[in-house]
Amino acid sequence: MRRSESAQIAMMLEVCAYPKPGNVDRCHDYDDTWLEHFLASAILARPAFVAAENRSAGIGACIKDAVSLTAVHKGGNTHFGAYILLFPLIMGDGIDGAMDVISRTTVDDALSFYEAFALTEVRMNETDELDVNDPESAQYIRDEGLTLADIISYSAAGDMVCREWSNGFALSRRVADFLLASPDGKQAIVRAFLSLLATEPDTFIIKKLGREAAEWTMIRAKEVCAGTYEAEDFDEECLARGINPGSIADITIAGIYLALREGWDWESLQTV
Repeated sequence: MRRSESAQIAMMLEVCAYPKPGNVDRCHDYDDTWLEHFLASAILARPAFVAAENRSAGIGACIKDAVSLTAVHKGGNTHFGAYILLFPLIMGDGIDGAMDVISRTTVDDALSFYEAFALTEVRMNETDELDVNDPESAQYIRDEGLTLADIISYSAAGDMVCREWSNGFALSRRVADFLLASPDGKQAIVRAFLSLLATEPDTFIIKKLGREAAEWTMIRAKEVCAGTYEAEDFDEECLARGINPGSIADITIAGIYLALREGWDWESLQTV
């Protein structure tokens, strides 16, 4: 299987996993964003993934291309955080190679990423000084010679997806190891997702609803992992509260991608 295909399958498997508390999955949509939108994005992003695999474009251009290609449906941004993780992994053919790719990013990569970000409705941290809606920020990137690695590092303090670039994809690796050790195929995705949710405050939740909501989510996830609370009930409660662990979903996609590249058989001994 090609790396580009592994990325598409990882995106598909993550969104179809159920129950994945608070997120779109095969059993429920959001009002404006549906399962089909996520699946459409997994299909439409293929040319950008192929370009990354072939190293025919820089990482910033690949991210921008993926965002542009998937902006044709009405479901809004579905995978921006996942693209931040997948493209270096595809280009580098694994974590070690991804870290080398990251170290070689350029100002042009940063500017392309800046343009891609502006096409989305991704939430910024309140403390971010580089505003994608402010043309002066692009000029500042040029004047200061900031690379994409610099931009991502700048956001890492408040964004767990961006932190993966500086910590060697630690959480993505954790998801991959969980899957590789599991005997029951795709259902392990839900357990990997919950295990991460139980220990890591999701920064998308923090940006949207505050740290207290993220900490509540962690407590509930721990109860599910301990078998004292049903995942389906947790899912319904998250949906009622508007809690969407989107950053952990993005990291789960990267972990699935790594596991697939290392031989994980998602079809083995399925339980539903």
